[in-house]
Amino acid sequence: MNLRLSEPMTILQKLKILTDAAKYDVACTSSGVARNGDGSGIGNTRIAGVCHSFSSDGRCISLLKILFTNECIFDCRYCLNRRSNDVPRVSFTPEEICELTIQFYRRNYIEGLFLSSGILYSPNYTMELIYQALYRLRTQHRFQGYIHVKAIPGADAQLVWKVGLLADRMSVNLELPTAEGLRMLAPNKQRRHILAPMRMIQNGREQNQEERMLFRHAPTFVPAGQSTQMIIGATPESDYQIISVAESLYQKFDLKRVFYSAFVRVNEDAALPALPGGPPLLREHRLYQADFLLRYYGFAASELLSEQRPNFNVLLDPKCDWAVRHLEKFPVEINCADYNTLLRVPGIGVKSARRIVGARKSANLDFADLKKIGVVLKRALYFITCNGRMMYRTKLEEDYIVRNLVEVKEHAAYLGGDMTYRQLSLFDDVNMAAEASLGV
Repeated sequence: MNLRLSEPMTILQKLKILTDAAKYDVACTSSGVARNGDGSGIGNTRIAGVCHSFSSDGRCISLLKILFTNECIFDCRYCLNRRSNDVPRVSFTPEEICELTIQFYRRNYIEGLFLSSGILYSPNYTMELIYQALYRLRTQHRFQGYIHVKAIPGADAQLVWKVGLLADRMSVNLELPTAEGLRMLAPNKQRRHILAPMRMIQNGREQNQEERMLFRHAPTFVPAGQSTQMIIGATPESDYQIISVAESLYQKFDLKRVFYSAFVRVNEDAALPALPGGPPLLREHRLYQADFLLRYYGFAASELLSEQRPNFNVLLDPKCDWAVRHLEKFPVEINCADYNTLLRVPGIGVKSARRIVGARKSANLDFADLKKIGVVLKRALYFITCNGRMMYRTKLEEDYIVRNLVEVKEHAAYLGGDMTYRQLSLFDDVNMAAEASLGV
């Protein structure tokens, strides 16, 4: 199979171009699946297995996170690799993908591969190349480490199935939150072509699970599940629209993660928004926090935002913001509140809520106990009582609580000072319970 190359390049020259081209794709985390090698090959997969580094713009990327090709038949306005851009075009061969992965692994640089791609000639042509690379990697090179692959919208279902039997996780980029946004900035793409492989992966996983119940040694199909990514800030959707889309995707397609990528203006195009303050990283951060509330804390999108109040508070995290707007539900008595109620208290996460429920079976808890358990009292103290008493004299008034919750550095950032927020690390999802115990 001949690949179209602009000019002959060494594998290292290709690597430089295609790793840089992949940095805007944030939909990679550690594996989410554990699998020991069987002794016949090299590598294994651990739940926290894939190594990451951070690029110069603060994005979390895998050390071997590459595009198969930056050729593309589409002309999406926001994409660096769009057809109309004058950039060097290169493509790996399947064997070059194998060589890079094995050599990086042997040098202990990586524990897995994240492989995305532009579209060379057609979705089927590109997906077939990806399949060839994975097939050789798994069979000829006996690589048993973690592999995350992007499914190409528009590719045949049989090709997606074949790749899914070789990959640990697959993802299909939603690109933009709404069909209107796609029509505006990616007119060559259609929402139904993006959702079709998502549905195929979901159905394939369900069928495969049933098959493996009958035949224990049947091959697994995408054992770590699927994820997707949305670009935030390129189109005018509100936070409410975005988290409502994410909630729907979790419910309808059984996704493991929805990733939010702050829009970076890499092309000069009149249809793209100006970014006087740079990429909307704080907004991205708030969406990730809200996403945790949807997945682990029992919140619905309609509880966090509404059409009348469509965007998150820049000064408060979504959980605190919800709490101060629902003071009628507080204070919560720590020694008798049920688990789900405890989860809604700012400063109490999944792990600390479980510890509270377990510890109070043998004794009444006080504030010193809560601190040892891991409750963040500087947030929780406004919303809880221990044995009927609050930690300090506190007015249960929204303005008073907000003034005390908002830190000085947050005021400075909101008023135009130096931005001090870090982009949410994608490692946070791996250690969700530990992170949640600090209070989301």
